[in-house]
Amino acid sequence: MKYYVLVNPHGGLKKGRRLLEQVKPIFQRAGFELTIIDSTFAGHIRELAHQLDYTGYDGFIVIGGDGSMHEMVNGMLSRSDQKQMPIGLIPGGTGNSFLHDLNLLNPINAAEAIVNGFTRPIDVMEISINQIKRYAFNIVGWGLVTDVGKHAERYRWMGERRYTFTSVLEVLNLKPRPAQLVFGDNKIIDDFTMIIACNTCHTGKGMKMAPKSKLDDGLVDLVIIRYGATRLKLLTTLPKIFDGSHIYDPIVEYHQVKEFSLTPKVDETLNIDGELLGSTPIHVKVIQQKITVYDREKK
Repeated sequence: MKYYVLVNPHGGLKKGRRLLEQVKPIFQRAGFELTIIDSTFAGHIRELAHQLDYTGYDGFIVIGGDGSMHEMVNGMLSRSDQKQMPIGLIPGGTGNSFLHDLNLLNPINAAEAIVNGFTRPIDVMEISINQIKRYAFNIVGWGLVTDVGKHAERYRWMGERRYTFTSVLEVLNLKPRPAQLVFGDNKIIDDFTMIIACNTCHTGKGMKMAPKSKLDDGLVDLVIIRYGATRLKLLTTLPKIFDGSHIYDPIVEYHQVKEFSLTPKVDETLNIDGELLGSTPIHVKVIQQKITVYDREKK
């Protein structure tokens, strides 16, 4: 068995190399031949997934977080030869949303899942942004969720608490966002606080943003909050995201759809898989079971 190992030594908690030394013996005992490559700049993993020769290799092992996985997926799905290989992710990021869904947050367990060889297909979201296609495996967020991600970087010194702190600040400074949202037979023209489309159940660090979401059902879960709820109501609803009970709150709308379009009055940056990328307007559709990943058991 021959694998590329792509290590992000700079992402998340900057522990990529240490994690490699921790899991490498597991692969060596299983007789894996490893070609180890460090990513050295933003977008490097995407370039590697796009350009490497897949001939003779059985898969990828990526040591990093959701950002590294996003690069991996986009690099692979943009290949002109359309070749693909299974992807195994070792948790080295801050949130590791995707591995929350797989219950593989322990690096040793994640490595053993790859060695055991159990794979499963999962969906991806294809995002059309001004004639450019991008892919997401986790989330596509707009509005409040993007503001929090953007401004939390100012408070990185606070660690994980920066997201809670920034969420409070953004709610207090809330502004209406007029937009048109279309899905199925629904066309909603209104002011919104946030819209987040989820392929995974979890986002951030353990938040159950879309508790009904499944990785391979061909549906994206839309979580919508329109503008108009009081700031106090928002502040009492947001903590419910950690157990998924927010979807039963009257100010939250929850839909499972195959595709949707979002056209705001003012174009803004998006949160795609935790990265601030692209801009509205967008059209998003689910491509069912598009890529293959390693899991702890056969699905």
